[in-house]
Order: sequence, then structure tokens, then C-alpha cells
Amino acid sequence: MLISILGFIAALIIGIVLGLTGGGGSILTVPVFVYLLGIDPVLATGYSLFVVGISSMFGAIKNLQKGLVSFGTSLIFAIPAVFAVFSTRKFIIPAIPEVIFQNQSILFTKDVAIMVFFAILMLAASFSMILDKKKKVIETGTDKPKTTNYFSLILLGVFTGIVTGLVGAGGGFIIVPILIFLAKLPIKKAAATSLFIIALNSLIGFLGDALQIEIDWTFLLSFSAFAIVGIFIGIYLNKFIDGAKLKKAFGWLVLVMGIYIFYKEMMM
Repeated sequence: MLISILGFIAALIIGIVLGLTGGGGSILTVPVFVYLLGIDPVLATGYSLFVVGISSMFGAIKNLQKGLVSFGTSLIFAIPAVFAVFSTRKFIIPAIPEVIFQNQSILFTKDVAIMVFFAILMLAASFSMILDKKKKVIETGTDKPKTTNYFSLILLGVFTGIVTGLVGAGGGFIIVPILIFLAKLPIKKAAATSLFIIALNSLIGFLGDALQIEIDWTFLLSFSAFAIVGIFIGIYLNKFIDGAKLKKAFGWLVLVMGIYIFYKEMMM
């Protein structure tokens, strides 16, 4: 009972961080599911896709109303990404053997591989938040009229879909720079369009799980509800707190957690 309460409090905190910073908080979902609530990593990444998808949808709807979402770019990037994330959850994840490598002293399982890959993703995301890549993009300027590289956009859509499917994270820190540099979108449109893509990717990726495993809908919907409440709290608090500074501090937290997860899975 206490663990469940702590889990829902964590969901609330994840939502608050999302509301305050506009992204990033969802990367804590998988660690909360695995280490706090004791959920199997494969199932945890699937559950995370649902939470990320629902959370991103709220932001995407808001951006759609403001006219900030680039539909043409969304479709070019999202169609291959959605295909990749669904295929990853439906076919690739189940095909990975439970024991990948084993000898007298080492046992490397599917669960360990997923969490190690997730730790690496956390480290990459933390650097993106700490170094504030978006600000650097604005400073260097990308508003020169250039041709959109559609082929690269499609290939990177597939790559992002596979990453999202493997670890259950939205991948906004990957998508936003791609949309800025390859699709030549302004920073605000890139961030808004990425939320729309993340919502599509995550929810359709979750469908790949929902078709083949039993989902605890009561728990998942309750967890998501707490996260959504947290988002609205975060949006309100954003009037009084500098979200940019908080995001950098949150980046350091993600960095520490990524190092801890990597150490825990590889050394313990």
C-alpha cells in the first residue's frame, strides 16, 4: 500500500516537472516503475509509453490550438517513426532472448539490457538539458532558407521510433534538434511539433504491447491521472518559477540517476 502511494506521488512529481519545464519529466517514469514499484522492465517501458503519450497529448492539443504544429513535417517524420515504434514493441522486444549472454561470472539478460540502454538515454537527455541545446540553436541561428532533407528526416524518424520502442521514453531531446536542423523549423514550432510526434509515437507504440500482454488498466489510468494533475499544477507554478533554470537542475538529477542505473545494472 505504501509503495503504491509513493508511486502515485512520483506520478504527480513527474507531471509537475513536465508542466514546469515543458518536457523531460517523463524520463523518470521507467525508473519509478522498475525500482520503486517493482514492475518488470519490459512491461515498465510499455506502461511508460502510455503515460508519455497521454501527457504529451495535452501539450500537443494546446499547441494545435495555437497553430504551432507543422503537420507536413509531422507526417514525414511521424509515419516512419510510428511504424518503427509499433514494430519494435510488437516484434523486436518479444524476439530478444531472456538471456543475451552468460558465462560463469556474467549474466546479461533482456531486462538488464533494456535498463542499461535506458541509462545511456538518460545520460544523453541530461546533457541536452544541462547544456541547453535549444538556446545554442537560437544563438547560432538556423533561420537561413535551406531545403528540407526529407530522406534524412525519414531515416531519423525510424531511428527515433526504435529508441522510443526500446526504452519507453518520448525522445524529445532527439526530435527537437532534428526538426530544427533538418526540417528547418523555428524553435517554437519544433518543440510544439515534437510533442505531437511524441504523442503519436508513444500511444501507437503502446498499442503494440496492449495487443499481446495483459495491462493493469486500473493502475495505469490512475498513475496517468496523477501525472496529468501534476501537469496542471506545474503549468500554474510556472508563473512563479523559472522553468529554464529548473530544467537545468532537473538535468543534473537525470544525470545522477542515469549513472546510478548504469552502475546498478552492470556492477551489482
